[in-house]
Amino acid sequence: METKPDSIYRAFDRKASAIIEFTLRQYRTKTSTWVVLGVGFVALSLIFLIYIDVMGSEFESIDNDGDSTDYDNDGYPRGQELRLGTDPWDSESHPGLFDPPIEPDPVSMYINEDGFDWDITTQLGMQTTGMDDDGDCLDSNKTDSQKDSNNNGIPCDIIIEYFESDGKIYSNIYADSGVDEDPDEDAYSREAIHLAFVLSIGKLGFVLLLGIFLPLFLATGLIRDEMTSGTMHFMLAKPIARTEVFLYRTLGYLGIVWPYVIVLGILGALISGFVGPSDSFFRFADLGVWLAIIFATMMATLVYGMLFNALGVMWKYGIILAIPFAAWELGMALLSMGAPDAFLLRFSVIGWALMIVDSAAMLVWPNLDLFILMGNWGGGGVGSWNFDSSLDGAGPLGFFSSKPGLGLSAFSGTIVATLVLLFQAITFWFVGGAIFKGKEIQ
Repeated sequence: METKPDSIYRAFDRKASAIIEFTLRQYRTKTSTWVVLGVGFVALSLIFLIYIDVMGSEFESIDNDGDSTDYDNDGYPRGQELRLGTDPWDSESHPGLFDPPIEPDPVSMYINEDGFDWDITTQLGMQTTGMDDDGDCLDSNKTDSQKDSNNNGIPCDIIIEYFESDGKIYSNIYADSGVDEDPDEDAYSREAIHLAFVLSIGKLGFVLLLGIFLPLFLATGLIRDEMTSGTMHFMLAKPIARTEVFLYRTLGYLGIVWPYVIVLGILGALISGFVGPSDSFFRFADLGVWLAIIFATMMATLVYGMLFNALGVMWKYGIILAIPFAAWELGMALLSMGAPDAFLLRFSVIGWALMIVDSAAMLVWPNLDLFILMGNWGGGGVGSWNFDSSLDGAGPLGFFSSKPGLGLSAFSGTIVATLVLLFQAITFWFVGGAIFKGKEIQ
């Protein structure tokens, strides 16, 4: 068989494959590698177990508007008396005195009887939505003006207003009395907590924890350990640039880390897909967000791997230099959830990686902002006479969800963040290679 002519490309392939294969074999035989991977797996497993337990529990249903209460102790719930026109505060006035008398309704009829029916888009201006499911507005004995307390000429509806101030979008809700005032807490909270879990485990568990934890312990010594042990002499025995060795060692590390991240991401998608609330046996819609989480984590481990490898070349105890940087990235991760447009985030790795997850959430869950608004309003809203707080899950979901920074669209945010992360990885590669060139090998 005719042999292929030797060329610069074949020489490149031989050098790259030899170093990458050596790195893979070296790391597969290290106990420390499996300890690090095992710790990451156990940490995420514990979080998933908590999620499974929460999804298996019931959320208490609350009578938000108080119409299941029998204030005058006549045996009839307030909602039934209001609907039929008797006085809920007078025990001598109730539907049992009608001819023929009417039996009391079960109290359960007046709990979770008026769910959310919002169908609008997030655009500036006022929009009308909502529907009176239980009839305590449309079918009541209220006057026309009482049925239109928001004064828009439409009885028993909700006005949602989006307006811009100081470059940010805010909202106001003006609901007619008795419209969407008693939503199903169990259905809302279960969905909200599921979405908050996917975003939180994706951002903090995968992109932050795995993205920093794995490179910190697996990439910092990629070059340094070989320099101190003397085995680096064998890698440099044949003509090869040190920047190439730096790159190939990092690629070998990624050959261990990336499959690990992909497997954990698939397991997470399967668990949340089967356990999460859904009308079918599996939540297929969430797969887009999980793909973004996996991709963002892979990009984070690439950039941090290049950086921590360079820090290891710079100093024998490079992990000490890496720890303050990891703390900085933790702060930037928290900042990105409260202020995704903050200027400081542009000087971090995590800020760009989390932008990929936020962009995917916008694409996969386009009504996420409206869903959060529903929960914060809570069927009447924080501060109204009969509500003290938002529905369970709305707060955590609002914290972990963010718009992509820089005012970018979801698609543009993904492209820009990916390009920036690749630029950061290339920059750290050249910086690490330059430092490596000036180091003596023991």
